[in-house]
Amino acid sequence: MFMKDHVTKQARRAKEASRLLACIPVDVRNNALLAMADALEARQDEILEVNAKEVAAAREKATRLNMIDRLILSPKRIADMAEGIRQVVKLPDPIGTTDFEVVRPNGLKIRRVRVPFGVVGIVYESRPNVTADAIALCLKSGNSCLLRGGSEAIRTNKKISEILKEAAIANGIPAATIEFIGIIDRDAVVVMCRLRKLVDVIIPRGGAGLIARIVEHSTVPVIETGTGVCHTYVDKAADLDMAVKICFNAKTSRPSVCNAMESLLIHKDIAAEFLPKVAKVLTDANVELRGDDACREILPDMNEATDDDWATEYNDLILSVKIVDDVDAAIEHINRYSSQHSDAIITEDTDAATRFEQLVDSAAVYVNTSTRFTDGFEFGFGAEIGISTQKLHARGPMGLEALTTMKYLVDGDGKVR
Repeated sequence: MFMKDHVTKQARRAKEASRLLACIPVDVRNNALLAMADALEARQDEILEVNAKEVAAAREKATRLNMIDRLILSPKRIADMAEGIRQVVKLPDPIGTTDFEVVRPNGLKIRRVRVPFGVVGIVYESRPNVTADAIALCLKSGNSCLLRGGSEAIRTNKKISEILKEAAIANGIPAATIEFIGIIDRDAVVVMCRLRKLVDVIIPRGGAGLIARIVEHSTVPVIETGTGVCHTYVDKAADLDMAVKICFNAKTSRPSVCNAMESLLIHKDIAAEFLPKVAKVLTDANVELRGDDACREILPDMNEATDDDWATEYNDLILSVKIVDDVDAAIEHINRYSSQHSDAIITEDTDAATRFEQLVDSAAVYVNTSTRFTDGFEFGFGAEIGISTQKLHARGPMGLEALTTMKYLVDGDGKVR
């Protein structure tokens, strides 16, 4: 009962604060965000001290290296978090913008304007940068946020939220605009997901298990930020040297993130030449390759891929590899196994590229570049609240606009219907 009451009280405070925040001018919000970015950097030693203890605890539990990579902070990563907040400040204020305006024949004046959701709940796993990104985007878009981070980084996330909250309050932001749920018990998430009249939307960020659990238990509307089973297809008309460079980046630059390549498809006409070339650079980087029968005829030492591999988000230095007949076979495979996150084609054939762009049903589709660019910062959003793989309301990297809804304002002079 204590847990339910505690989470409910936090949500209620956030709801009350959201009504005040909606009236606060953008200059005040922006100045608060700048102060919050400065506070992150000024107090980075406090954050790093807490984070080091959690990283050490994760290592003692033999946590996988890719998961530790998500958890660990450094001065550079904190600086990047602060810069992300400053980039959000530079973005236009979405609140109050009008995208529809008409005067009806009867004289009614109708406008459609953007307004905040109110309270945005974010449930996420280990990555502490999500705390800063979520708070910044919610504040800029006029929303209160109710955060619940993963247990592995609970103290780091709490410290970051406390620092940002103190700076926000000192610069005119209502205190309960930022609420962090510090209860580790998973049932706290269930409570949060059922506060329909207090929380306006839930955004889960994490693996398939977390997302499925939120969708199953939530009575609050959910925006799914799905897993990243991302593909790269190397066409017969590809520049093979460029393809090697792109595949290497997509798999190895940061394998633990959702926009990393998890499956490589190769056109049969170039497989004998391209597969050994790309395999060498990947295996030199300690990537484990799991191939179909056609791949293993070319490289007999390659591990065998199972049916499960094609739909697996490894978040690790593992890559499934398949040889396909043509671009249509690649598209069919991707639409069957992809999580509809990010998929790429490498080709000099504009017709093949256009066909791929039109028929691959994913949030981000790339031609001749790495899937690693699916990121709010890279897309010019300053930061992101998540990458939506669904189709309602928002899709792809979610910036400020995705954290707003619409309201119709109708002015009359006494007319009745």
